[in-house]
Amino acid sequence: MYKKTRINNDDALELFSGVPLLELAERANAARAAMHPDNIVTFVIDRNINYTNICVCKCKFCAYFRDKNAPDAFLMDYAVLGEKIRETIEAGGSQILIQGGLHPDLDINWYVDMVRYIKKNYKIWIHGFSPPEITHIARQSGLSLNQTVGRLIEAGLDSIPGGGAEVLSNEVRREISPRKIDADEWIAVMETAHALGMKTTATMMFRRDENPVHLLEHLLRIRDLQDKTGGFTAFIPWPFQPENTKLGGTAATAAEYLRVLAASRIILDNILNIQVSWVTQGEKIGQIGLFFGANDFGSVMMEENVVKAAGATFRMQTADIRRQIRAAGFEPKIRNMAYEIIGN
Repeated sequence: MYKKTRINNDDALELFSGVPLLELAERANAARAAMHPDNIVTFVIDRNINYTNICVCKCKFCAYFRDKNAPDAFLMDYAVLGEKIRETIEAGGSQILIQGGLHPDLDINWYVDMVRYIKKNYKIWIHGFSPPEITHIARQSGLSLNQTVGRLIEAGLDSIPGGGAEVLSNEVRREISPRKIDADEWIAVMETAHALGMKTTATMMFRRDENPVHLLEHLLRIRDLQDKTGGFTAFIPWPFQPENTKLGGTAATAAEYLRVLAASRIILDNILNIQVSWVTQGEKIGQIGLFFGANDFGSVMMEENVVKAAGATFRMQTADIRRQIRAAGFEPKIRNMAYEIIGN
């Protein structure tokens, strides 16, 4: 693995404001090239499936959640779920990302049954249930995190996505998502999963006016857990999309996004893969992100609902992603969640 003298906290904080953007890009690009000298940029073909929009959390930044009795509230049945998975497989997909709201009436048995149904009927990787969902399931079921994750693994869950992290600073979380698990609980879910042999990803959703101290706190918490467990396969920073949300505000600019992306690459010296967020930034900024430290173009994402509800409308097909990667001078390869190459 790429090794370099670890940046100290004061210098890391400077990356968010004090270092000129192009100098920052040069440093992040050098770190990417050292960790990935093969000139390959990876991506995955998958689909985001939201099994319910019913959620008791009601985060201020979310435009997707509904109350249980709302006219457009839903809980997906197996017929719809199965059709979505079939379409994904037929399109060459190898993975589904399955997430939903914190439903007030579902316990571990419902989730175990759904995972078993998928594994019994389809050959596909299940990347599912973010830490807030895992914690909610555990509480609803009277189980420990270890018992909850263990039962889901036994049923066939393959990995856990890094959703629900937002910014891992409790000061921030009290403002934007006071009903959601705190930063310590998010870390606890990931540490539990890693201890059980499961790989996960990590994310960060940041606002335009986020305090760099909070961003650094987030990155250091991720880095510290990775030092301890080695369980994260990738990190994905993306900017908050304000449209239709209670939180509101202004979206981060492309330059602000690229700065956070580059800083993430430099600070997270123990996580091999950094993913661009073309879903929020568009294909061209996604392409530029490959020179700001990223080595992964994310997902074809046949379906995405949560960010779309907040105003993001960018879409790309497999051929589009390959074209963007090649135009940037890299070789595109299809991967799985474990970052194993499974296709061209």
